[in-house]
Amino acid sequence: MLSTVTAVLGTAVAVLSVAAQDWSPLGEHPVGFLLLAALVLAGETRPIAVSRGDDVDYVTLSLPFLLPILAVGGLGLAVLTLLAASLLDDALSRRGVRTVAFNAGQYVLSLAAAWVAFALLAGIPLGGGPVEMRAGLVLPLLASGVVFVVVNQCLVAAAVAVTTEQPFSRAVVQDLRFTVTVQVMLVAVAPLAAIGLQAGSVFIALLAVPVVVLHRIAAEVTRREQEALHDGLTGLGNRELLRGRLQRGLHHAEEAGGGGPGLVLLDLDHFKDVNDTLGHPVGDELLRQVAKRLVATVGDSGMVARLGGDEFAVVVPGPIDEAEQVARTLLDAFDEAVLVGDLRLLVRASAGIAAAPQHGTSPSELMKNADVALYDAKGERGRWATYSPDHDVNSVDRLQLIDDLRTALDADALGVAFQPQVRVADGRTVGVEALVRWRHPARGDVPPDVFVPLAENAGMIPRLTAFVLDVALAELARWAADGHEVRLAVNVAARQLSDLALPPLVADTLKRHGVPAENLVIEVTETGILSDPVRVDVVVRELRRLGVGIAVDDYGTGNASLSYLKRLDVDELKIDKTFVVDMARRPEDFIIVRSTVSMARELGLRVVAEGVEDAATSDALSAVGCDTVQGFFHGRPAPGPQVLERLRAEADAARAGGSAEVH
Repeated sequence: MLSTVTAVLGTAVAVLSVAAQDWSPLGEHPVGFLLLAALVLAGETRPIAVSRGDDVDYVTLSLPFLLPILAVGGLGLAVLTLLAASLLDDALSRRGVRTVAFNAGQYVLSLAAAWVAFALLAGIPLGGGPVEMRAGLVLPLLASGVVFVVVNQCLVAAAVAVTTEQPFSRAVVQDLRFTVTVQVMLVAVAPLAAIGLQAGSVFIALLAVPVVVLHRIAAEVTRREQEALHDGLTGLGNRELLRGRLQRGLHHAEEAGGGGPGLVLLDLDHFKDVNDTLGHPVGDELLRQVAKRLVATVGDSGMVARLGGDEFAVVVPGPIDEAEQVARTLLDAFDEAVLVGDLRLLVRASAGIAAAPQHGTSPSELMKNADVALYDAKGERGRWATYSPDHDVNSVDRLQLIDDLRTALDADALGVAFQPQVRVADGRTVGVEALVRWRHPARGDVPPDVFVPLAENAGMIPRLTAFVLDVALAELARWAADGHEVRLAVNVAARQLSDLALPPLVADTLKRHGVPAENLVIEVTETGILSDPVRVDVVVRELRRLGVGIAVDDYGTGNASLSYLKRLDVDELKIDKTFVVDMARRPEDFIIVRSTVSMARELGLRVVAEGVEDAATSDALSAVGCDTVQGFFHGRPAPGPQVLERLRAEADAARAGGSAEVH
């Protein structure tokens, strides 16, 4: 409705002003008016790009050359000139008919209001003709320029308010504050151009020089500001731009009394593998394609930024439920492979979500808490999580613990203990499981179930695994040199099981210590196997190619045990202690263990039962045909030298014909 009224009124004013136009000034200054008209056309079609923090706006340069036409030539001539420039710009920009009509109408009405202000302040009749420019008309001309800007911006703001359903006051204040500041310099040129129109066309041409210089300077400043706020690789906003958009969203939400904004952080899974395997150029192109897909998926419902590396962020204007829906949509968008040249790459991501006001009332809080949620989500690939204080792994205490763990790794201050795995038939130690230990200088012994998840979230698991492998294989080599051949089991975290760098790490460590690959068993969990099946298959296949054994740890606690036993080439099942501890007293546990052992033997797999803490349980396992047992009854975790003494004692006992097992 507003657009139609504006267009109709503008058309009426244009017809009346052209009909009443005195054309005599054209004969007096034909070249001057032609130059001014050309500058108006250029100013409309080549606006100045001006940075507005996290956005770019455009200011036309036509006003300082249009106002002299209005004052010296008359309203009708000014209307025709501005309409020609506006229609040309709309045609070049391929705007729709409704937009073209509104633009023409609001320009004509703004110019009519400027003429009224000029006529009233100059003391000439509203229907009067053009005037000769003199010093006394400078202030009226400047005032007419201000009126043009204000009326024009009010009409535009009204259209924006109607379209976006926001208060008119907010729209007009935001745009008016910006536009008046920029246009004030341009309006100041108008009196000089008006005087130049009567002084000669050369003077007008000279006035164009500073305007062109202003255009170049503004363009360069805007370019640099936008470069400072945007990612050079993808063109998306960067962290600084993200903060600005969050701050603006918080301000709008506070004014409206609603929730939001929401923040979704996304992190690509295994992006390092792409760089390592295919090279950084492919990795860079993948990031660009991911950025395009994110922007296409989000559309107008949010702003996408790249925070660095393979981490992206999306600001959602609405509350938490809207942010969660956007997160689900974004993750679903990666169901289709990303095309990079001739390669089709399957991309997976994890998402963390936080929203104001419940998860923070500042950009820093929202970013921190969304990051916490992202760490929680990465426990299961392709998942998303909403922030909860219960999962805040970045509390001050835990941040300190993470830093202490990093320091301990740097100083080789961690330790490795070895728990015996005993063959039921003769009581001999046939294997050990390497267990990482950390004695904190101030906290004492820190349990692995506390610091290992921290290492996963902080990206230290590869270093931790490398440390355990190095220390454990060094001990295994020493035992072998003393004449004791046993298997070594090393746990691998779920996240690292899908890391293509794991097989080369294992191969290098085995070679360095001279340990045969068949003496090493990599223990994997069901969660790790199911986290990224395609990539896990590749890693497991490479480990098997080396000759390394694969054991499924905590068997029976996952969701799809039988399905992956069909798919993966494993050597060993480790029955979880939750089924073993009470099997001598609980018939249902006994049946589960017996069935598992029977199935494993049919599949040609070794079976290790964990959690054996008494003789009754050990005897029950022997009765069902279990190969190997592990637990406190047969030996607690001990340092390498103690294990070596145990192996020597068992060997001596065997040679003497006595009991082999040493508790």
